[in-house]
Formats: sequence, structure tokens, C-alpha cells
Amino acid sequence: MKYNELNINSKPARKRVGRGISSGYGKTAGRGTKGQGARTGKNKAPQINRGETGSIRQLPKNRGFKSKRVPAQVVYSDMLDAISEKTIDNFTLYNAGLIASPYTAVKVILRKPTKSKATVQVAGMSKSVQVQLTKNGGKFEKTAVPFPTASAESDKA
Repeated sequence: MKYNELNINSKPARKRVGRGISSGYGKTAGRGTKGQGARTGKNKAPQINRGETGSIRQLPKNRGFKSKRVPAQVVYSDMLDAISEKTIDNFTLYNAGLIASPYTAVKVILRKPTKSKATVQVAGMSKSVQVQLTKNGGKFEKTAVPFPTASAESDKA
């Protein structure tokens, strides 16, 4: 057989079952004999595995829960030394490239000792960093996470 002699039909005729013995799909119409599959309106759910344990019951249950709360972004104490401003807040940290968005909670934690004397205004700070900051002459002010303000273009619409 050659490639150009192939009988290819993109839309073959549908199977007309139950139209006599000579069609090859007569009498039982390709459904076999008796049983749930032979009846009309059969509904074999995917978890029925013909006598075996169902595939749904073989999978483990999804235990626990997944928190929908967005975790705070972490800034390490020694990173504050790179910022020379008197007050450090979310926008200062964002402009310095230390956090991804100014509109999320920020927590400062200890990695190395800090020499910063700034007033830090963020959502959270570890006790050890607070002690170091006050020793250096700076202070920590716990503030709420800022909300994004609407732009002028969206107010016009």
C-alpha cells in the first residue's frame, strides 16, 4: 500500500448499532450480554472499580487546612544599616529594594547586629532587634499595613 492509496476520512460514518446481524453490531449492539452495562441509563461512576477498592477511596484524605493569610515579608536587621533615612517604613524599604510590595506586612528579624539609629515603622519586629535598636538610640513603632490608594485615572472612570 502506498501513501497516496490510503483511505483516510476525517469524518468517518458513525456506528449504527442495533441494525441487524450483518452489521456486526446487531442484537446486543456491542454492549455484551446482561449486567449493568447492557441496560439503558447505566451510570458507572468513576470510583466503581468492578469489585476492587475504588480509586477515590485509594487516595489519602486531604487533612489539615491551608491558611489564606499572606505571610509577612522578612527584612533582616543588618539590612537596615544600608538605609540612611531617619524613619524607615514600608515605602522606604520598598524603594531600597528590600521588599516586593509596600502594601504587605513586614517583620524585621535578627541576623547580624544592627548599627541603625532610625525610627522603624513596620508591622512587626523581633524583641532582640528592638533591644539593639533602642541601645543604638533608635526606636520601633508598630504600624498597620498601608492600603494602596486609588489612582487619579480610576477616580475619573
